[in-house]
Order: sequence, then structure tokens, then C-alpha cells
Amino acid sequence: MTPEERLTALEQIEAIKALKHRYFRACDAKDPETFRSCFIARGADIHYGPLGGFDDADQIAEVFTRIALHTVDGKPVILDMHHGMHPDITITGPGTATGRWTLKFRQLNMLERTERLLTGEYDDGYVIEGGAWKMARSHFRQLWAITRPLGDDTMVEI
Repeated sequence: MTPEERLTALEQIEAIKALKHRYFRACDAKDPETFRSCFIARGADIHYGPLGGFDDADQIAEVFTRIALHTVDGKPVILDMHHGMHPDITITGPGTATGRWTLKFRQLNMLERTERLLTGEYDDGYVIEGGAWKMARSHFRQLWAITRPLGDDTMVEI
């Protein structure tokens, strides 16, 4: 590989990392438009365990919108925190790449008064579409999870 090819590959890897970080921020910020824009326009292969499997990102975006924007008395019901780490990105060809990420996830359910902690692995496929990297495949496999009650003395500020 020439120095120019190595630099191009590193720039592509950084662009893919930025895409995945944008996705995590959109999840936590409850931003359906940015969430959806992280995927290819049509035909994405998505499997998120208990949330289901989908053959187009519009379907998971609908699920995301329903969960993320659900409010009671003007306050969100679900509060999420996604921490993606340990990216392992491989450029597989012109405009294609694969990636694996570890997720540390925390969720508060204000209706059920529970806290859920979990970790798992993303297995992604990326393509360049319209000049930008997008997710064409995103599969998530949970490794373990804990769900526990939020005590009466637990204060959550929103």
C-alpha cells in the first residue's frame, strides 16, 4: 500500500467512526431524522435482537420514533445512553467496509421505574451512498443485561 492509499483508508475509517458516533448521538438525543440518515436509502439489513429484524431502515426508524418520542406529561418515558467503543473497521473494497463495535448501554424506563444495563456487539456493513458512508447492515447481539428497579429514593432529572 502506498502512503496515499494508507491515508485514504485511514480517512475512510475515520468517516465510518464518525457515522457510528452520529448514530449513537441520534439515539440518545431522540433524533429520528439523524437516526434514519445513518442508513442506506433502501434495503438495509438490520437485526436488533428483541426489537426485531428489518429489511429496510424505515421500519426500525418507525420503532425508534415510537419508543424515543413517547412522553407522559411532557416528559420522555425512555432515557437512553449509548457508548460505542472498540471499533474494528475493515475497508473491504472501493466504497465498502465492515465494522464491529462494543456497546455499553444504559436505559431508564420512567413508567416501569427500571434501569437496564447491557453490553453487546454490533456487526455492521457500510457502503458509500450519495458520497457519504452509510450503514447497509447492522446486527446487534446482546452479551448480557441487568434490569433492576429504580428505588423510591431515586431522583431522575430531565
